[in-house]
Amino acid sequence: ATTEIYTLSLHDALPISEGDWLALSVSVQLALLTTVILIVICTPLAWWLARRRLPGQALLEAVLALPLVLPPSVLGFYLLIGLGPNGPGGWLANVVEQRSLAFTFTGLVVGSVVYSLPFVLQPLKNAFSAIDSKQLDMAAVTGAGPRDRFLSLVLPQCREGYVSAAILGFAHTLGEFGVVLMIGGSLSGQTRVASVALYEHVEAGDYVSAHRLAAVLLGLSLLLLWGLFRWQRGRSGPGAMP
Repeated sequence: ATTEIYTLSLHDALPISEGDWLALSVSVQLALLTTVILIVICTPLAWWLARRRLPGQALLEAVLALPLVLPPSVLGFYLLIGLGPNGPGGWLANVVEQRSLAFTFTGLVVGSVVYSLPFVLQPLKNAFSAIDSKQLDMAAVTGAGPRDRFLSLVLPQCREGYVSAAILGFAHTLGEFGVVLMIGGSLSGQTRVASVALYEHVEAGDYVSAHRLAAVLLGLSLLLLWGLFRWQRGRSGPGAMP
């Protein structure tokens, strides 16, 4: 019986149930919304960190990078406390007319933004750091304002950084588990994401459904990373291999 778990036919391993498709849909929506929010937030933040050197900046960058090394359960626990009715996030709950952001899709978005922030921030910061300040100074001398300089000089040179940040942020949010389980639970159609659904299948001993959902997540993650690396190699020069 044990070996049968790992010898599923290709036909058995691919289709997933309607509930799992719903969980996958919630995951994709969460990843898309989180990525868009992070791009908007991290653009000015990454620019400031890349172009300024101020006292205490190293500590700030360490705090922003904490999700890279902090156990997801720890981060999820503090987010659960913070997003609860008596936590600091209570004011945001009042804005969206909810008693608490914990165990809501809005709470998942807030938690995902915090958890995936360094995966978007770091590529943007590295891209901004590579910009030659002399180009910006020359453009300023010719009368180009900050907005024009950013749109005409910075964005074209940082296109690769933005693509990398978007794909990494999306893929990381798509695969997160500990944080979303702590602050979202498993409400079908609301907070039950694909990673939580997979965990529930394994916990229930339903390895067939687990294989099916895991195969979809594995394929989607591989496709995202393959697309990123292929695009980067295509940008590296005319002689690059596809």
